[in-house]
Amino acid sequence: MGVAPSSFSSEAGAISVTRADGSSNTESFFMEQHIEVEGRILTVLAGTMFRVELPNKHQVLATISGKMRKRFVRLTIGDRVKMEMSPYDLTKARIVWRLG
Repeated sequence: MGVAPSSFSSEAGAISVTRADGSSNTESFFMEQHIEVEGRILTVLAGTMFRVELPNKHQVLATISGKMRKRFVRLTIGDRVKMEMSPYDLTKARIVWRLG
């Protein structure tokens, strides 16, 4: 019946389980998909937060991603940025790229 797994590995979108008897099972699970959008920075807020306007005139609250913080990427008013948004909360976003 259920044999305890001896090793477990995970890659993007798939989980592979190798059992103690040597057989393996690969199953695809739904991974959270991000919505990628572009926008323009309207205001700079405290704590690396930004008010960004989307092309459809909606405004979202965005923060800088960790890699951008690590590389000290500077953002100012008027910069175009690429963001990732969760499908569950369309009022917040994560800035992942500075377009100029």
